Amino acid sequence: MSQPLLEAEGFQKAFNGVPALKDGRFCLKAGSVHALCGGNGAGKSTFLKILMGIYRRDAGVLKRNGKEVVFDDPAVALANGISIIEQELSPVPSMSVAENIYLGREPTGILGLIDFKAMNAKAQSLLDGFNFGIRADTLMMDLTVAQIQLVEIAKALSYNAEVIIMDEPTSALGEAEADQLFAAIETLKSHNKGVIYVSHRLSEIFTICDSYTVLRDGSFIEAGALEAIDKERLINLIVGRPLAEEFVKENHPQDHEVLRVEELRADRDVRDVNFFLRKGEILALYGLMGSGRSEIFDRLFGLSKETAGHILLDGKPATIIDPKGAIQSGLAYVTEDRKGSGLVLTGDVRENLCLATLDKMSPGGMMNIRAESQAADGMIDMLKIKTASDRLGVSNLSGGNQQKVVLGKWFLTAPTILLLDEPTRGVDVGAKREIYRVMSDFARQGGSIIMISSETDEVLGMADRVIVMRDGRVAGEVNRTEMSAEKLLHLAA
Repeated sequence: MSQPLLEAEGFQKAFNGVPALKDGRFCLKAGSVHALCGGNGAGKSTFLKILMGIYRRDAGVLKRNGKEVVFDDPAVALANGISIIEQELSPVPSMSVAENIYLGREPTGILGLIDFKAMNAKAQSLLDGFNFGIRADTLMMDLTVAQIQLVEIAKALSYNAEVIIMDEPTSALGEAEADQLFAAIETLKSHNKGVIYVSHRLSEIFTICDSYTVLRDGSFIEAGALEAIDKERLINLIVGRPLAEEFVKENHPQDHEVLRVEELRADRDVRDVNFFLRKGEILALYGLMGSGRSEIFDRLFGLSKETAGHILLDGKPATIIDPKGAIQSGLAYVTEDRKGSGLVLTGDVRENLCLATLDKMSPGGMMNIRAESQAADGMIDMLKIKTASDRLGVSNLSGGNQQKVVLGKWFLTAPTILLLDEPTRGVDVGAKREIYRVMSDFARQGGSIIMISSETDEVLGMADRVIVMRDGRVAGEVNRTEMSAEKLLHLAA
């Protein structure tokens, strides 16, 4: 038996005396994909940051090819063949693929000038070696999200990495776009690389991974081969209890029509969109990346400059030209990027919860601290947000709790229609179920929801009706009794 590429034993890490990791363990073998599983707050991020030299562990042993190592900073981890592809991609859009891959490490020629020809050749050789089908001289802004993910893999491999950490690599991808990423991972395995794979999408863990390790509350729980475990058992290990049912759905759509759009236009050539929404209904917009789903939400919420088409609310024409008008009309918009456009990461939980209702909290221009505190406490209780205090920095919360803060911010506006774009992206199975409960309760009490989701199971589990988008237009409508994964994918493709 060859030495494991990476072994971790007894990792511990505390912040201000509060343990984030109590007993982190992990073993990665060459030519394998190993899933690091755990709910939000399980210690996964802390564990990975120790591996990458971002944090220094308080205790424990790390071995690389059987030899004990200490990584003081990310440069040392990279020098030891460990690279990470983070959840939030950060390419330089105006630069080429080759420039992004070798940024800060560009080959130079005479007089120290960058040798672009050599750099492009090196990058193209790397891309071709893994059949990525991307030209090295292409600008990053011209690539799809899936292609940007592949460039990030190429960048990781350009360091001659043997261990590649992938943190939620499909969080910004639809199921169809993820297939190209999975093919690249199979190529990595064939080159004897080791992949640490982090994802809350359990279906893809069982598709692409060979083995698993579960962390819970900062401690090692179990490790083994995925072929020896089923999804129900893995969920039980992650959340510490069986989940009776993944989806919570108790709403019943009424006949009353609360929204209708006719011949709607939006950015990126979204044209001739027609659909309606009923009171108490959860309507899903389904489609592949670039099909126009998010552009419709931008248009409904007054973020798009397009003005063609008609919007009717409760049967009456409505003109929505900005978010303020949308909020006054009873709409609320949870965007797909909670960190980029849903939260103020430098603020605390209370400030973020009250962002959309500042006018109500500050009559006469003075903040009513008592009202603000009471409103925040009410949302923390209602949504079961796990936080030590409403004054805790929102950046310190887990992804699932951050998403609840975004939802709470909009619930304080007392909306009648919720626009939810990828509401459970990057959220663990336990927090997902809680978000589904909130959605179901909102619709059961007479609210209406339009949901965008790239997860077919989520659409099948929560939607009463589905509008399928393709190339900026409505490709079809499917009622709950007729829904199937095959029908949705057929219409979307």
